[in-house]
Amino acid sequence: MATTDMCPMKPEPTLSFTQGLIVGQISVVLLIAAFIKFFIFGEAPSPEVTATIRAAERRSRTLAHRQSLLTLRSTTPNATRPSQQPTLNKKKSSILRSPPTLTIGSILNKTYYNVDSHQPESLDWFNVLIAQTIAQFRSDAQQDDAILTSLTKALNGSSRPDFLDEIKVTELTLGEDFPIFSNCRIIPVDEDGLSLNTGPNGEKRFDANSSRAKREGSRLQARMDVDLSDMITLALETKILLNYPKRLTAVLPVALAVSVVRFSGTLSISFIPSNPSQSTPTMMTFSFLDDYRLDFSVRSLVGSRSRLQDVPKIAQLVESRLHRWFDERAVEPRFQEIALPSLWPRKKNTRGGDEPLDGSASSTASGSAGKGKGREIAKELKEEARKEVQAEAAAGQRREMSPAENLRYRRVRSRGERGSTGEYSMPGSLPGMALDLPP
Repeated sequence: MATTDMCPMKPEPTLSFTQGLIVGQISVVLLIAAFIKFFIFGEAPSPEVTATIRAAERRSRTLAHRQSLLTLRSTTPNATRPSQQPTLNKKKSSILRSPPTLTIGSILNKTYYNVDSHQPESLDWFNVLIAQTIAQFRSDAQQDDAILTSLTKALNGSSRPDFLDEIKVTELTLGEDFPIFSNCRIIPVDEDGLSLNTGPNGEKRFDANSSRAKREGSRLQARMDVDLSDMITLALETKILLNYPKRLTAVLPVALAVSVVRFSGTLSISFIPSNPSQSTPTMMTFSFLDDYRLDFSVRSLVGSRSRLQDVPKIAQLVESRLHRWFDERAVEPRFQEIALPSLWPRKKNTRGGDEPLDGSASSTASGSAGKGKGREIAKELKEEARKEVQAEAAAGQRREMSPAENLRYRRVRSRGERGSTGEYSMPGSLPGMALDLPP
């Protein structure tokens, strides 16, 4: 009976409390050490390997998008395609002659451009214009803090997360070199951006009489190589805020500097004609092919007293985020659209002087000079004309005040006043000159 009332013996733990505490602390230290070694101080892959991996990912996305378009075309009837839907017929003018239907084939024929045999063109003149535009942009940025104010406002907008303090721009460098464009060629594409310069057997051949070339929405696309090697830098400072379990539990200062070192790729530009039935203007579209390469240089500084400098994992995260941002906006199949204004000459778009100038000389002078010089010449001409008008008005007032000097008030001298010689003097004649008239 006594043996049944006895409690069963509990197994004793193999480790004591002290031993368990030591094991737990060692595990935490090992986890922290592994995190620091592999996450913070882990070696980043080489730029060539990273660029190859990203190019393969972009290429796979492009091929998948192209395959989906081809599949959609095969399953969608031609009559239900958005590009071939009938448009509203508006009444056309009977005075303005309608030109024949313009296709990309007729444009190429009239401009003597053969897409199959034409050699790529250099863009030296275009490089000079772009360099002047960028130089002026950099000069304007030095005059005021407009670009700095815009960047600060954009970085501290509503999209800034709660765990980040105010972001301050500490350095901004717009670079010193200019992009170089080259190897420009014209590629016919359809409404989806797929190249028409491919024959049925895969050979490179463009058929201007094919149904795809005559389809509505097909257009000509200019592709050019662009290369930029420069140092465009943006440096920021902020603080990472730990708001758990209460607000501002910990604060970690972070400094980050990102520099664009090199960019090379293929830029494609095309024009989408306006659609009067839908009131859409002419659009210029541009995008980059998936074969581009964008290299960054990321410098980081984390901490206040004991600082970690140039953490590789932070550089990888920043570069990945920047590449994703660029891919989502300007890499095919995505593109950017810019609405173009009307190209017809209008009075409101005329520049070169406040008012029209009279006289060919003044028009030539103001046309050959710049805007500022043209305004100065116009003011000088106006001032001279005003002085001449005032001088003539003053002379007229003097003549009215002395009417005896006017020709209308001059009386003919009597015969006695002429003298014995019978000579007449003409008004305005030179001294010593006389007119002999018969008596």
